[in-house]
Amino acid sequence: MKAEIITIGTEIMLGSILNTNVAYLSRRLMELGIETVYHTSVDDDYERLENVLALAMERVDIILTTGGLGPTDDDLSKEALANVTGRTLVSDINMEEHIRHFFAYSKRDMTLNNLKQAMKPEGSEFIDNPRGTAPGIFMEWNKRKIIMMPGPPREMKPMFEEKVVNLIKDDHIIIVKSINTSGLGESTLETQLKQLDLSYPDFTITTYAGSGSVEIKVIGRGMDRLKLEMESEQIVDSIKREIGEHIYGYGVSSIEGTIIEMLIHNKMKISVCESVTGGNLSRKLTSVPGASKTFDRGLVTYSNDSKINELEVSREALDAFGAVSEEVAYQMALGLMKKSNADIVVSTTGYAGPDNDPSIKTGLIYVCIKSKDSHDIFERIFSGSRDTIQERSSNFALWNLYKFLNNKLTSIEQ
Repeated sequence: MKAEIITIGTEIMLGSILNTNVAYLSRRLMELGIETVYHTSVDDDYERLENVLALAMERVDIILTTGGLGPTDDDLSKEALANVTGRTLVSDINMEEHIRHFFAYSKRDMTLNNLKQAMKPEGSEFIDNPRGTAPGIFMEWNKRKIIMMPGPPREMKPMFEEKVVNLIKDDHIIIVKSINTSGLGESTLETQLKQLDLSYPDFTITTYAGSGSVEIKVIGRGMDRLKLEMESEQIVDSIKREIGEHIYGYGVSSIEGTIIEMLIHNKMKISVCESVTGGNLSRKLTSVPGASKTFDRGLVTYSNDSKINELEVSREALDAFGAVSEEVAYQMALGLMKKSNADIVVSTTGYAGPDNDPSIKTGLIYVCIKSKDSHDIFERIFSGSRDTIQERSSNFALWNLYKFLNNKLTSIEQ
């Protein structure tokens, strides 16, 4: 089946809001074995919306729209759908009562225009929206399935997961495996996957680049669950043999989440001192729920004086090697280890740039990861803007922290 996603709203066309709905829906449809072939965005113009809907009905099997279901005059999605399909809009008594009850329950005054949301094209069905007043719409027309959902993601996503999935999925069985990787660029990873020649007719293998990681999705679609499960395991095993050293998890959300889980499980404390990353590394780690169980402290020691005062970095090392050096990265980590008595510490130092001094290597960074009995220092040169270098440096530190921890914990188990 082929799908088109239509996002509706003048605010989208003006760039006033970020259109996250299309990315979310495309990904979820792919996981359901439905191919999204068109993304369309249109403003709150009735004629243009009609044209977009009419065109979609000519070229795809499933149409999903977001936006334009509210109570105001510029919310025209249902009106356009009714006109394109030759239906009339009718009011639903039960939905009217539901909307009145919603406002009464939330102790808010209801203006009469809210009852517009109780209107639907003849022959369509409402899709419940427990998070808001605008219900969705489901219609089957000319062998097409049309689903209209509210625009706010906090309403759209639960509606899609709880209601829409069951309306659009067919009898096929869908198997989805997720492999989380870091330390390899998406283009390099894709090349290595192609070299594996994973030719399984019922499977699609795709990659998604994130912040410092790439997710591999292995998606199978068919009627034989046992066959799909067996082949999916064969694919995952082949990928693991090829790039196993770059895999940090399966079906997890982030490398920082994996790190925090490892630290909590092993009852370890971590502290971080940052120069080049400016607190970004601490932010990533503490964004994970439960981080307070393992994260001891994060220091931003940006100036040389702060490195001396907070971390006991020696003036001699700063003068001899400079703040951006292996020696200073190590002394930062050592000083934090003494100060916090954490089990693992991470330090970052580098040049985020830009800088007009030709002697300064913009993008050069050092990361030191230290435990009580060992340490590793990593050097890298990144390109890009200041923000990009700081982000890449943070991700580089996380990847090497994961490897350091994994190696250490594996050796302990052995």
